[in-house]
Amino acid sequence: MTLAAVVLTYNEEQNIVDCLSTLDWVDQRVVLDSLSTDRTVALAQEMGAEVFQHPFENYARQRNVALEWVEADWIFFVDADERVPPELAAEVRSVLAAERPEVGWWVPRHNYIFGRLTRGAGWYPDYQLRLVRRGYAHWERAVHEIAVVDGPTGYLQNPLIHYNYDDMADFIARQERYTDYDAAVLFGEGIRPHFYTPYSQAVRHFWWRFVTLKGFRDGWHGLRLSLLMAYYEAVKYRKLARLWREKQTIPRAF
Repeated sequence: MTLAAVVLTYNEEQNIVDCLSTLDWVDQRVVLDSLSTDRTVALAQEMGAEVFQHPFENYARQRNVALEWVEADWIFFVDADERVPPELAAEVRSVLAAERPEVGWWVPRHNYIFGRLTRGAGWYPDYQLRLVRRGYAHWERAVHEIAVVDGPTGYLQNPLIHYNYDDMADFIARQERYTDYDAAVLFGEGIRPHFYTPYSQAVRHFWWRFVTLKGFRDGWHGLRLSLLMAYYEAVKYRKLARLWREKQTIPRAF
């Protein structure tokens, strides 16, 4: 069984070398690049990785393109801001060597947010389907993509290291993009918010993050993250309400 590690990139010159250096144990290292304008491609090639380029459409499409293009029995997806520790590498090799019936494996992640390991508020174990047998899986939905697997899946024990959200500016920029995507998805599904929905959803989301998902375990850090995520939950529904208002003001053609 051959194993290829696939890294999706766009302007990741600050991450790509460190990421690829933790993947020297696989049979093939592939970078699927979304037409980067920095040195990502050159650095990946210097590291000995194969580089393919495909214009970015959405996150699910990029993963599916990799499944179409990369010829290996198994595909291990790793983001550029993630690192694979030796313990996880050994576990991946072990499950593949055992020829188990699973065709997909969920991998936990240690998320470092603002430089701090975050274990509560939904950021651990944060399982992601990353190891798949080619031909048995694909991804759907434009953002926060959903994996669809044709066969049994299993759960690995050793986590990926994910350097998520460098600082507050990075957090805000990404949440603005995510809420645009999510509001558009809800709009497409015909979901219409009430005037109070942004506020009720913010309260619900804060309780879910801070209490149910034990954000309190991370102290002030967990409280801040829970409040931020609650705020952006409200932003998402305000954007959804704006989409409906804009639709109602579009003049009809007679």
